[in-house]
Amino acid sequence: MTEALGAPEKMAERREELTPMLSQYLDLCERYDDALVLFQVGDFYETFCEAAEEAARVLEITLTAREDSTGTYPMAGIPIDNAEPYIETLLESGYRVAVADQVEDADATNSLVERAVTRIVTPGTVTEDELLGGDENNFVAALTGGDSYGLAFLDVSTGDFVATSADSRQQVRDELGRFAPAEAVVEPGVDAELFGADCMVTRFREDAFDAASAREKLDAYFGAPERRLAGDSEIRACGALLSYAEYTRAGQQDTLEYLNHLTRYDPRDYMVLDAVALRSLELFEPRSVHGREGTTLVDVLDETSCALGRRKLTDWLRRPLVDRDRIDARLDGVEELRGDLRTREELAEALRDVYDIERLISRVSRGRANARDLRSLETTLDVIPDLRELLVDADSGKLRDLRARLQDLSDVREEIGSAIVDDPPQELTEGGVIRDGYDETLDELRETEREGKQWIRDLEAAEKERTGVESLKVGHNSVHGYYIEVTKANTEHVPENYERRQTLKNAERYVTPKLKAREDEIVRAEGRADDREYELFVGVRESVAAEAERVQDVAAAVAELDALCSLATVAAEYDYARPEMREAGAPIDIEGGRHPVVERTEEGFVPNGVHLGGDERVAVITGPNMSGKSTYMRQVALVCVLAQVGSFVPAESAELGVLNRVFTRVGASDDIAGGRSTFMVEMTELADILRDADDGSLVLLDEVGRGTSTADGLAIARAITEYIHDETDALTLFATHHHELTDLADDLGEAVNLHFPATQTGDGVAFRHDVAYGAATASYGIEVAKAAGVPDDVVRRARELVERERERNAVEGATSGGAQEADGGSAPSDIEDALRDVDLAQTTPLEAMTVLQELKRRL
Repeated sequence: MTEALGAPEKMAERREELTPMLSQYLDLCERYDDALVLFQVGDFYETFCEAAEEAARVLEITLTAREDSTGTYPMAGIPIDNAEPYIETLLESGYRVAVADQVEDADATNSLVERAVTRIVTPGTVTEDELLGGDENNFVAALTGGDSYGLAFLDVSTGDFVATSADSRQQVRDELGRFAPAEAVVEPGVDAELFGADCMVTRFREDAFDAASAREKLDAYFGAPERRLAGDSEIRACGALLSYAEYTRAGQQDTLEYLNHLTRYDPRDYMVLDAVALRSLELFEPRSVHGREGTTLVDVLDETSCALGRRKLTDWLRRPLVDRDRIDARLDGVEELRGDLRTREELAEALRDVYDIERLISRVSRGRANARDLRSLETTLDVIPDLRELLVDADSGKLRDLRARLQDLSDVREEIGSAIVDDPPQELTEGGVIRDGYDETLDELRETEREGKQWIRDLEAAEKERTGVESLKVGHNSVHGYYIEVTKANTEHVPENYERRQTLKNAERYVTPKLKAREDEIVRAEGRADDREYELFVGVRESVAAEAERVQDVAAAVAELDALCSLATVAAEYDYARPEMREAGAPIDIEGGRHPVVERTEEGFVPNGVHLGGDERVAVITGPNMSGKSTYMRQVALVCVLAQVGSFVPAESAELGVLNRVFTRVGASDDIAGGRSTFMVEMTELADILRDADDGSLVLLDEVGRGTSTADGLAIARAITEYIHDETDALTLFATHHHELTDLADDLGEAVNLHFPATQTGDGVAFRHDVAYGAATASYGIEVAKAAGVPDDVVRRARELVERERERNAVEGATSGGAQEADGGSAPSDIEDALRDVDLAQTTPLEAMTVLQELKRRL
């Protein structure tokens, strides 16, 4: 576990003096020493001593005091019926929470009420809707070490469970960036620095990572683990993760019966998008706000109708495919739906009635679902026949496969529909959950209850007639039960068989032997009916839980169908084209490409094409700030990502080689907490690129080397470009303000210059935002500064300084040129040495030309 919170020291020091209740609280704190214990006392969850002081500070609640025979203790509490927002705050503040409930009726015991921890709430294992905060997956990860790293990811709320291996720390980081877990369970001895600041790291007990224990755990859930996983590291990670998930369930059932699928994946089956690329390309989180709300790629693609589709779309974006057949299968499905507006709209309309059945069936299997959850599940399953009918004429293999996977599940639907009323109450204990006619015993009890209550309703009229007291009335309260109330002015008319039950200020209340008998009969019938109804409901819930795997299979098919409909809708409404996928290593050819996010948030977006490959593998891009260089590079990458997701792309046409990875070094950021400057962060990311990029990679570099001196930055930028060109064969877009780098197009055989033209006007500079071959002629930095609102005095002074520098350079150039002309000049010593080594008598004209070209480059 992580560092322990520990039991309250003030209590522990005086343990022998504590009252039984506080001693009980201390026992739970010691047992769950990594968590903040919320201890039920009546209608509140309380904390005491140091824990109360922490809770009061974090939750901004009042710190009170508890006084008993042993002294006074700080105390802070939260209401049980509104506990979730407070628990969420504790989780966000880095705490685990152990919820200790009263597990016996306080009215049924004369001694200390028994309490036990019924759930342990952590960032990665929450299942409550109020704490999940949206439709996205919420993963807890497990990491093991050894000859290779084992990684497992589990969403406890949906049952999604996947595993893989990694050979290096960088590969671990790549996969963690892909799934972004909220919490990680880490084997003792494994470096916790692999995880980001947003991930809570938990050091779980060492025996959970034991290979034999992990195998036994996995075998109980899925059968022999060797059939699903590769090697001990993966087995130990999955086994430990299951043990941890069970541990957080505390007093609930020991196993997670709804976990039916454990899938091993190979990272090589998916395009790698590490955390840096995900941020730079703004797939899920806005880095710079293009629109008022900070739009991301998933936002512009999300036309899904249900939570299942949204999660699937997000998963596809996190793991773009590299298999052309799988990519084309998705594209076939999108193309068919794009061209059939009526079917697409009818599918979307039907899918809007789909509830989040992945989480619903999870709650059902955990015994946490109420009657409304079951009705929501039935409502969703009622949609499945309609979806199947809409796909009956599907042509693409993908849509036909999805239709086959949409099982009817009529038995589950009928079980719920025949048992649960249409509009059940929220609480199971309120009754009225089970339909009339479902169970003969329940019907008889209800009939007894109804007949008894009708007898009581008739009693009032009969007694008025018998006694002649028109103000007489029959009533009921929770303390005294049924009674006959007579005002004191009429008590002389009370019959002899009336027995006084309660005296009020202006009335007397009575019962009769027959009324007491009927009341006992009604109460017995009500109690037995409630018990029977709850028993029946649990039976239905368990019956549905037994079909969890079938429901999850249907949920997976619905999710894919919704995601495909979303991609088809976007393609149709925003004029996306179907990309033609080529083999890995083939060029990228895009005509009229657009940035999928920026074109939605800015008017007048200018499309641009690109050819990247063959003799133009490395493109050096120049142009003024704000001319569109960064947007252009990102749009090329996003077009490639979208294509490998299986989406149409924002372009007139696109022929794309399959990429295994997209690298980005775009923008600048400090790592203040880690003590690293912008330049250090930049160099670290570049080192990763230079180490791992290959001919299946796309590399985006923006202003590399600007975090140091101009001379050093230029040297680094040039050396990096040469290395990428000569050693990696990666397709590369390099945006720079170092105009000296444009010479690389002459020196490197597969490099090309691109630029974004701009025109100087009387008011400043006009950007055309269209890319062209060749190098930019000017940077227009001062004009951009003026357009950005820099004061005129500053702009004027900057122009004076630039002009002065130009004059100085011109004078120095003339002086240098004159001196060289007078004395013949001088060459660097290494070039002199090279010239001396050339044997002109043995050198062919072609070889001489080659030597001359090299010397010129070096000079």
